[in-house]
Order: sequence, then C-alpha cells, then structure tokens
Amino acid sequence: MKKNKRGNPEDITEAYYRGLMYSVGFREKDLLKPVIAVVNSWTDVNPGHFLLDQLARAVKEGVWAAGGTPAEFSVPAPCDGIAQGTGMHYILPQRDLIAASIEAMVKAHGFDGLVMLGSCDKIIPGMIMAAARCNLPTLFLTSGAMLPCRIDGAEVVTSDLKEAIGKRLAGITDEETFRDWEKNICASPGTCSMMGTANTMGAFLEALGAAPFGSTTMLALEAAKLRQARDVGEKIVHLVKSRFRFLKLLNRPGLVNATKLICATGGSTNAALHLLAIASSCKAKLRLQDIDQISRSVPLIAKFKPASKLNLSDYHRAGGVAAAMKSLDKHLDLSLPSAFSATIGEAIGRAPEPDGMTIRPADAPLEKEGCLAILFGNLAPKGAVVKQSGIEPSMLRHSGPAVVFDSEEDVRKFLLSRSVKPGSVLVIRYEGPKGGPGMRELSIPAAMLVGMGLHNSVAMITDGRFSGATRGPCVGHISPEAWKGGPIAALQDGDIIVIDVPARKLEVRLSPEEIHARLKTAKRPRRRVTGFLRSYRKLVSGADEGATWI
Repeated sequence: MKKNKRGNPEDITEAYYRGLMYSVGFREKDLLKPVIAVVNSWTDVNPGHFLLDQLARAVKEGVWAAGGTPAEFSVPAPCDGIAQGTGMHYILPQRDLIAASIEAMVKAHGFDGLVMLGSCDKIIPGMIMAAARCNLPTLFLTSGAMLPCRIDGAEVVTSDLKEAIGKRLAGITDEETFRDWEKNICASPGTCSMMGTANTMGAFLEALGAAPFGSTTMLALEAAKLRQARDVGEKIVHLVKSRFRFLKLLNRPGLVNATKLICATGGSTNAALHLLAIASSCKAKLRLQDIDQISRSVPLIAKFKPASKLNLSDYHRAGGVAAAMKSLDKHLDLSLPSAFSATIGEAIGRAPEPDGMTIRPADAPLEKEGCLAILFGNLAPKGAVVKQSGIEPSMLRHSGPAVVFDSEEDVRKFLLSRSVKPGSVLVIRYEGPKGGPGMRELSIPAAMLVGMGLHNSVAMITDGRFSGATRGPCVGHISPEAWKGGPIAALQDGDIIVIDVPARKLEVRLSPEEIHARLKTAKRPRRRVTGFLRSYRKLVSGADEGATWI
C-alpha cells in the first residue's frame, strides 16, 4: 500500500490539509495510516437508521484496532414509509443526491477506503452508486431487521398495517384494534421485517460479497450486530492494504449473481429501477430485458411478507442469504470474489442446507421462475415491472375496463368511496419520474385493495412505482410515462386493459391509429414544481433507464 500522501509531513504542499485535520483531533501519526471514511446515514426520524450511531462507533473501534484512522461524515436517510403520499415526491430523487454527495465528499477529502452504514430503500442504492464511482475499497453494513410484532397470536410487520387500512375501510377491523396496530406494529428500530426494497438491497450486498452474511436479516438489537460492526471496521483496513477495489465485486458477473438471488427470494420491484442505475454507475450493460431473462433463469425458492406469512427473522433462522445462495449454487458463479473470503463459493460453504420450508431446494421450488417479470406491449413499449410471485394465480392473466386517474390522490379518494367494481383495472398515470415528479410509490393504494379483499378481482397499473411491500396484480414502471407522451396517456375510462404476466404482455385493446389520435389531444395535468424538483424533472431519465439524473 502506498503511504498516505496527504498525511506525510515531508510534503509541505499538504500542510493545509494536515492543519485542518489536527484541529478536529487527528494526530500526525493518525494521518499516516489508511484514512477510512465511515459514511453514516444515521437519523432519529427513520427506524432503519436509528441505531447506526452505535454501529458507527463500533466500526471506528475496528478501524483503529486494525491500524487505520476512521473519519465519519453523514448523508440523508429518507424513509419511504414516512413520506407516503405528498412527501414521496422527494424520495427517489434523493437516491441520486446521496450518491452524488458521497462521491463529492470522498473525492474532495481523498479517503483511502469506505464503510457505508445504511439501510432502507434509496440509501443503499445511492451508496452503491457512489461506491462504484469512487472505486475504493468499500464495505457495507446495514442496521438489521426490526422485531416483528405479535398481535392476536400472529406476527405482523409494517406492511400489514397498510393492508389494515383497507380492512378498516371495509369494516373488517374495528377502530380500537386498528389503533393498537398503529401504535405497536413497529416493535423496535431496524428495517421493516419484510422483503421490501430495504432488505432486497441489503440481500443484494450480501450476495455481491460487499456486506457480511446475516447482516440484513439479523435483528438490529442483537449483540452480534455490534461485533459484526467491529469486524467490518477491521476488514476494511485490510482491504485498503491489499488494494481490493469495489469494482472487483461490482461488475457484470457480480450484478447477475446478486440479481439472481433477489429474483429467487421474492425481492422488490424497486430493485429493477436500482439495478439499472447501479449498472450505469459501474458501466455494466444491463437492460430491463436482461432482468427478465435473469428472473426466468432461476427458481423461486423463498417468499416473505407481504407475499407469505414469513418475515425476515424466519429467513435469518433458516440461514439467510448464504443459505439461499447455497440452494441456488448450480445457478450462480461461485468463482467470483468476496470481500470476506477468497470466493463466493467458499463464503457459502459454511451455510446450512435449505430447510425445505423457509428456503426451498432449487430442485423443489415454490415456482419455476423468479419473482420479477418485465411486461411489454402497446401500453408499455419500453417495459413495465411486476412482482409475479406476489400475485394470486387467478390474476396472472386479467382483462378488464380501465378506471383512469391522473394522480395518487385521486385513486385514494376513489378507494375511500368504496365504489370499486370487481374486474376493473385502476390506471394511475402522470406519476412517473418526470410526471410526479419523483415517481411516487403507490403502495398504500395497492395495500388498501388487498385489505378490502379486491386483489383477487381488481388490478392496478401505473407509470409510478410500487414497493416490496406490495402484493396483488400491480404493474408499475410503465415506460414511456404519460408525461413524456407514453401510450398510458391515451387511456380513457372503459378501455379494455389486458395483463398477461406469463406471456409478458401489457396491452390496451385499441388500434395504433386510435392511440396516436388520442395522444395528440392528451393534456398534462397542471402540476407546477419549483426548486429541487424542477431541476429533477428536467434531468431525470425514464424508468426503463433507472430514473437517474445526476
């Protein structure tokens, strides 16, 4: 390893750097060691990040113990759940802001290695994008999972509360029970104990070899998490000394391996958006069609809430990501490197065999294909995304009349009126990256459908997005979006929409001429934006390209 030039007292041109670092407590000998950025997304307004201040201290102890010098700085950590509704405009744009802020800070200060402390939906992808651009030795550590809550003899998690909204509206749940759920369902800090985007991307990091196995699925409150943090602090110093750069892990083969794990274990549809953005950051070619092919190439070996009754703690007890990868070993490239062992194959060697219940053997799967399906057709010329593992078999093929809305607010009001007709297809448009702007997540309307018992008869499609907390026939990421003149802008109430997941089709029974004629007269809703969102709308790409803007 090259000596840290910035800390070398013989280089007079770096005196200003050293003088400023001395002022915050660093010593001359500290600056001669590998300086490790501990990039912390701690906040006290997001349960997934609430404990990261404790983990940061343990990471720094590990860095010191291994002969490095830790230096911590912070980045934003928005919570998708808290931002549901109007605040959701600002969530997806922050992924790229987080990536850019880390990249700028790391390159400005000249760190030697990075430890990324993050959880939740946009923070992990943003950190991965930054790690790819900086290409320094980098490790990740997530907070761990939230304690599941036990109510009325059953374990419930955050996504169950969304469905409870629909149950309350339908009169299935009384007010007192609903308020009890509201107060107690988040039983501790940590990531929501379901296969939402946060845990999907945490599992991605483990499969990539950039985070310790078990780090996503273990409980945030376990003592093992603090020990794990110290181990990560020590490990990053060794990686810096051996010049183990991040792009040794994050490349096309690594992306494919980790995407197979996501698809085989019921990951979030948001992963499709983030995988495209991550691939762009590391200059690895990846298209929506590739994600569909990868998903088709692996069996579905596990499902977790909300698509089953199992939560993240069940996954952890069964061996977590390592055990899932062991089940998938014939589908993976086990020769790829890991930051924690020579190869991925060696890393999963100590994992337990599939238990047959939580994690199925690959030759006896839940389904023959992975969870993500990419649909195309005259409604989605550039693609749309659906989580087929979360759909009842009877709804994998569905056709029905469109009921068209131009915003999330409009469809929420419609659902509150309880006038949904079985068989219909709810269309929510102008919620794409530019149209929203910000490509809002419509997981609450989708969960309300489930809670009202309509997910077996009503479908929902949008140029916005859904969540890992979504189940039912919900198709998102429709591209091109309505704001850019996509065919979804031509739809009218009563048009017959055809969803055929096995055939990968999303169509409307209209002629090309009729669609073209309607698009000529289609009018965008008046939706004035200012400041940050105005810039975002100008710059953001389509969902089929990962909705990137920085």
